[in-house]
Amino acid sequence: MRLFRPVALLGSCMVAAAVLLGCASYGPQDLAPGASKAMIVQRLGPPSMEIMGQQGVSRLVYARGPWGRHTWMLDMDAQGRLLRWHQALVVEEMMKLPPGMAAHEILFRIGPPAQRQPRGLKPGQLWSYRYPTNDCLWFQLELDERDLLVVAGTSIDPQCDAPTRGPL
Repeated sequence: MRLFRPVALLGSCMVAAAVLLGCASYGPQDLAPGASKAMIVQRLGPPSMEIMGQQGVSRLVYARGPWGRHTWMLDMDAQGRLLRWHQALVVEEMMKLPPGMAAHEILFRIGPPAQRQPRGLKPGQLWSYRYPTNDCLWFQLELDERDLLVVAGTSIDPQCDAPTRGPL
């Protein structure tokens, strides 16, 4: 009969965690302006997407989801050097997305959604984003059939709904 050894298991888990953490960081907090794209990819892994901006600036998008609540935007100059970075999933900024904004502009501003689904009876899509909040909310936006923003706002994250136990 083999006995459970919690100390050995804990040690193995700590080693595995250290190896995984050594592979890639969660966010860009330790990156300084001027860092090369190669250094960024070495630290953070490959980006979720890369979007070309204006005047040779590109944006590396690191979406830490679908359950993560951060999407890091790293702006790179034409030579592939880091200009600046920021966390895009901030409700004050997300609420500034104007109706009529195109899907590609939304991706440039706040990155890819955690979830995409059909809009229901209307043609288009519903995009949902988890973001840092103490409430159990997520940000959702509706796109029409032309991929233009119709409406956006917060709603209850379905992961937080308690299962019902019958009539009250």
